[in-house]
Amino acid sequence: MRSRYLTAALLALALPLSASTAPAASRTVVFQGGTVLDGSGGQPLEEAAVVVRDGKIVSVGLAIHVKVPKGAEVIDFKGQTLLPGLISDHSHVGQTSGTTTGSQNYTRENVEKQLRQFAAYGVTTVTALGMNRPLFNELRKEAHADTFTGADLFGAGQGIGVPEGGPPQAMTNSAPDQLFRPTTAEEARAAVRTLAKNRVDLVKVWVDTFLGKLPKMKPDIYKAVIDESHKQGLRVAAHIHDLEDAKAVVDAGVDIIAHGVRDQPVDAAFIQAMKKRGVWYVPTLELDEATVVYADQPLLVDDPVLQPALSPELRAQFNDSAWRKKTLEDPKAQEARHALSTNQANLKALYDAGVKVGFGTDSGATPLRIPGYAEHRELKLMVGAGLTPGQALAVATGNAADLLKLKDRGRIKPGLRADFFLVEGDPTASIIAADRITGVWRQGRKVAGKLTAPPAP
Repeated sequence: MRSRYLTAALLALALPLSASTAPAASRTVVFQGGTVLDGSGGQPLEEAAVVVRDGKIVSVGLAIHVKVPKGAEVIDFKGQTLLPGLISDHSHVGQTSGTTTGSQNYTRENVEKQLRQFAAYGVTTVTALGMNRPLFNELRKEAHADTFTGADLFGAGQGIGVPEGGPPQAMTNSAPDQLFRPTTAEEARAAVRTLAKNRVDLVKVWVDTFLGKLPKMKPDIYKAVIDESHKQGLRVAAHIHDLEDAKAVVDAGVDIIAHGVRDQPVDAAFIQAMKKRGVWYVPTLELDEATVVYADQPLLVDDPVLQPALSPELRAQFNDSAWRKKTLEDPKAQEARHALSTNQANLKALYDAGVKVGFGTDSGATPLRIPGYAEHRELKLMVGAGLTPGQALAVATGNAADLLKLKDRGRIKPGLRADFFLVEGDPTASIIAADRITGVWRQGRKVAGKLTAPPAP
C-alpha cells in the first residue's frame, strides 16, 4: 500500500511533558484510520494516526503503532485526508463588504467575520499585506490567542505606496491612516521606523504603474524602504507587475516578490538572481482570474464550494447579465487573461528552477477576490500551471509557513500547532478533493465543520 511505511521517524513520535509543565486537565484527541499529508511535499501516510494534546501535535504514525491514551477522544477519519491548514502569504482584511471596497469596511466585526470565513475554508493563517488601519494591531493580538475561532493574523501594517499612484485611491477608497505615501527617501525611512514601532511582521511597498496608468515608486524611495527595513530587522514584500520592476527590486535587496510577473516570460537572469538572493515568489494567480471568471463562467454562482462565502450582493452582481457583458467588454478582461497565462507559465519556470515559492491570492483586496474561496481557486490554478496537486499543497502549507518564518505550523509534525483540516478523498490525486472539507481545527480546537452554504435569509 502506497507509502504505508513512510519513514520510521514518523512512528509514534511523542513530546515529553514534565510534571511541572503538564496541564492539570489534559485534553487529548486521536485522529485515526485515514491518510495524513504532512505539508513537506512527501508522499501521504496511509492508515495513520495523529495524537493531539492541548493544541499541539504529540505524535504521528501508523495507526497500528500509536497507542490511544486513556480518556482520549477518538475521531475516525477513514476515507479522508488530514492536511495542514492553508497559509496565505498575501491577503487583505477589512477592505471589502458585499460589492463595496473602502475604509468604512475596516471594522472589528467585518475583519473577524472574514477571518472566520478563511478558517471555514481551511485557511488557518492569513497575512494581511498592507492597507491596514490602527485597529489591526489589536486584532492581530487577539487572533494570536488560542481561543480565537478564525484564522490567525499577521501583516504589514499600513504599507508604503506612491503619492497619486499605487495602490490606486480610486480602487481602494482608503483612509489616510491606511497607507504611507512618502515623497522623499527620509520620509520613507520614517514610515518604516513607525511600522517597526508597531511591530509589523513585514513591510509592503507598491512598485507598479498599474498598466501605465499611474506614477511608479522611484528607486530612491523603495531602496530607502528596503535599507531601513533591514536595519530594523524587517523584511520587505514588493507589489510588482512587470519583469523590469521585479528585477529592479530584487537587485535592491527585496525579500519577497508579492505578485507574479505578468507582462512577459521571466528570463534566466531573473531566475538566477532570485535563487542567488533567496527571494521568495508569491504568484497570486487568482488575482487576474477573479477579474473575469465570474463573467466568463456564470454557472460558478451555483458552485457549492462558493456558496458559504457568497454574499447576497455578489450573487446579484454575478447574476446580472449587464454586469457580465460590461466586464467581458472591458479591455481589462483580455489583459487579465494574458496576465494569468503569463503568470502560470512563469510560476512553472520558477518552481522548476528551484526558486522559493509561497502562497497567496490577494484575497480580500477587491470584492471579486473572495476570502477562502480564492485560496481554493489558487490551488487549482497552480495545478493548471503544471504543478502536481501535492506540490501545490506543499507550497500552500509548509512553504507558506517558511516564507513567514513560522516554525510552529504548516506541517503535521510533533511539537507543532494542531492547525489542520480534513477532506474527503485524496487531494494529491485530485486537487478538487481539497474542496471537500469535513472539519477544520485550529490549535486542536474544532473551529469549522463541513463546508456548507448558510441558510437562506
